[in-house]
Amino acid sequence: MTAVSPRCRVLPLLLMVGLLLGACQLPGSGEPPNLYTLTPKSTFVPDLPGLNRQLVVERPIASAGLSTGRIALQRSPVSLEYYANASWTDTAPAMVQTLLIESFENSGKIVSVARESATLRPDLILRPELREFQAEYDGSGPPLVRVRINVRLIRMPDRATVNGYTAEQTVRADGTDLQSIVLAFDEALGSVMRRIVEWTLGAADESFPTDGSRSGS
Repeated sequence: MTAVSPRCRVLPLLLMVGLLLGACQLPGSGEPPNLYTLTPKSTFVPDLPGLNRQLVVERPIASAGLSTGRIALQRSPVSLEYYANASWTDTAPAMVQTLLIESFENSGKIVSVARESATLRPDLILRPELREFQAEYDGSGPPLVRVRINVRLIRMPDRATVNGYTAEQTVRADGTDLQSIVLAFDEALGSVMRRIVEWTLGAADESFPTDGSRSGS
């Protein structure tokens, strides 16, 4: 009998493994998701008050279902799903935080606004909570995009809550394609951010003495 070399036995095994791997989709080897982002707000009421204070905008608190980069949708009040092959460019809370900061900057009415920083000593902290950030299918054609953000304004250094505010907006998408749905997200979030910026500047302006002195200084 002719002896079979170890190499001859190994080659068919390697070929079989290669065929099996080719037939299965390895994690991360599929098509990358389409990435979407939204835009900051840049138009506000003409009589927007100015604020000579430093504001920190914290990253919004959100439920686990919204603390993701995936784009959420609801087909019923008790379910939460996500669009396939589509994601935001960041997690929803991180993206909203960045857009809020840019919206405050675009107002041109505040001396300084930033995210949390160990080196920044803020006069005020804006603490948002992302309550709604999804497309809702209600059987009326294109989905309704709903955005709702609660905010609390905290005065420093005494950490007193100045006030709270809720802004909500719904926008019906023009179509069922993802591009139309993302544009509806952009319009809804833009409206919410505009109202938050306007409310924050008004509430902050009233929270300090009229002589401009900093509370607790």
